[in-house]
Amino acid sequence: MTLAGFLAYSGALAVAAAIPGPGVTALVARALGSGFRSSLAMSVGLICGDLTYLTAVVLGLALVAQTFGTVFLVIKWLGVAYLAYLAWTFWRSGITPENIEARKGKGGMFAAYFSGLTVTLGNPKTMIFYLALTPTLVDLRTITLADYGVLAVLTVLVLLVVLVPYLALAAKARWLLRTPRALKALNRTAAAFMAGAAAAIAAR
Repeated sequence: MTLAGFLAYSGALAVAAAIPGPGVTALVARALGSGFRSSLAMSVGLICGDLTYLTAVVLGLALVAQTFGTVFLVIKWLGVAYLAYLAWTFWRSGITPENIEARKGKGGMFAAYFSGLTVTLGNPKTMIFYLALTPTLVDLRTITLADYGVLAVLTVLVLLVVLVPYLALAAKARWLLRTPRALKALNRTAAAFMAGAAAAIAAR
């Protein structure tokens, strides 16, 4: 691949990732409800989901993915169900004045990572970018293992640059809300974001 090709891919990915969608919405909700560390684990899950799609495209599995659409449908609804569960959890309890520290909860960092992974794998915007747009930016017939390595590194870097500011700002806003009334509003807001992300994925 040429430098121009790498730049085109990076630019397109940055624009696609920066546009708020189910992934960003769920990430902000996680940061609001559970703090920076948990949302960072979720962002790693989101990135791994992107790398899964990138790998599938490079290996020429776009056609296979379209053929086995049922698998993607199952992943999508698993993501919807998990986000709905998180929304219900935040609405019922969330963080409390007695425990302003980030909630670890059962499953902890792995649960956050898994939620990010399922959101990305079930996100139609991500599917479209990798299965439809990426083949127009990357010449899959001539790509080498080294090219794939560069694309993977660029994917991680671009997504970190785009996602970390979202979760950092949301996590900081969380620490500014300390009164019981503010915490209740915070928990309800996080629940609403989670439910909205679930609805956005389910409706597409």
